[in-house]
Amino acid sequence: QAQLVESGGGSVQAGGSLRLSCEASISTYTRRCMGWFRQAPGKEREGVASISNGGGGRYYADSVKGRFAISRDNAKNTVHLQMNSLKPEDTAMYYCAAGKSGGSWSLCQGVEGYDYWGQGTQVTVSS
Repeated sequence: QAQLVESGGGSVQAGGSLRLSCEASISTYTRRCMGWFRQAPGKEREGVASISNGGGGRYYADSVKGRFAISRDNAKNTVHLQMNSLKPEDTAMYYCAAGKSGGSWSLCQGVEGYDYWGQGTQVTVSS
């Protein structure tokens, strides 16, 4: 049974930083891309960042480029999202997700490319 557990969310003032972590208890972890998504109240879930199974490929939404950085540690089955220069519009529930085992990198930029999700961690940025 796959399980993804996020941590590191919280409340911060605009301009501050947070580091989200996700621990994945999942077989074939190293064959899966990993991603971070977010969903604000009344809005659809959107992709924030994703990373290929080996870590060499990274994708960022335009809204977070230059501010967020995704990384993974395949020895520890973890993925991280470093968030800097946070803005009030970054306020949302953030979800970690595991891509389909053996799936192509092109699928990892959209929700449809993922088949396991964490419960989410709340990020609140005040102005």
